[in-house]
Amino acid sequence: MEADRWIDRVIAQRSHLAEMAELEALEGELRRWSRELAVAKQAQTPVRAGYDAATIEAQRLAKRAGELEKALASTTASARDLAAVHKELEHVRQLLAAAEDRELELMIEVEPLDATVASIKTQAQPAVARRAELQAAILELQSTLDEELVALRASRAERAAQLSPALLARYEDLLKRVGTSGAAQVDAGRCDGCRILLSPLDLDRWKALGEDSFMPCPECGRLLLP
Repeated sequence: MEADRWIDRVIAQRSHLAEMAELEALEGELRRWSRELAVAKQAQTPVRAGYDAATIEAQRLAKRAGELEKALASTTASARDLAAVHKELEHVRQLLAAAEDRELELMIEVEPLDATVASIKTQAQPAVARRAELQAAILELQSTLDEELVALRASRAERAAQLSPALLARYEDLLKRVGTSGAAQVDAGRCDGCRILLSPLDLDRWKALGEDSFMPCPECGRLLLP
């Protein structure tokens, strides 16, 4: 009985660690951060993509303008060819000015969006780190409790071996039906398994039992120890 009760306590402790409750609350907080981050990224992504594309286009046009300026400075081509290069250069400069304006507009738009995403990540980071600490602590504590359970079950097996087969079978059947333990003690007239107060008649019957006789609790059925 005592071995089974200790085993039940340790199993309950293993699945109700304080760290597990903290982790569950923390997971809820992280899910909230994750939702906020998803919303922020949804707003950021198209603007960031547009800004990056505008930057690449501005760089391409700046490079082309530089190539044309260099060609004008060093060419010995005809006046007609020079005019064509000059015309293209003017067109590229116009496109470059528009691209740079667009790049600036998008930069102004994307900076606060980037800042929002970075802020959410920064605020969530302590929770992420704490989650890792809690997960490691839970694994360590559960490993320790698992070792304790192995020792308790070995001790239980030694005690069970000392019972008669018939009594052990009766106890095990009750354990399966009521849980925690298949036997109970009488404490202040109550079964300490279900906490039900025994009637005076049941108490008298219990007190009259021999040392190797066991009366079941009228309420839960556990064997009442003499």
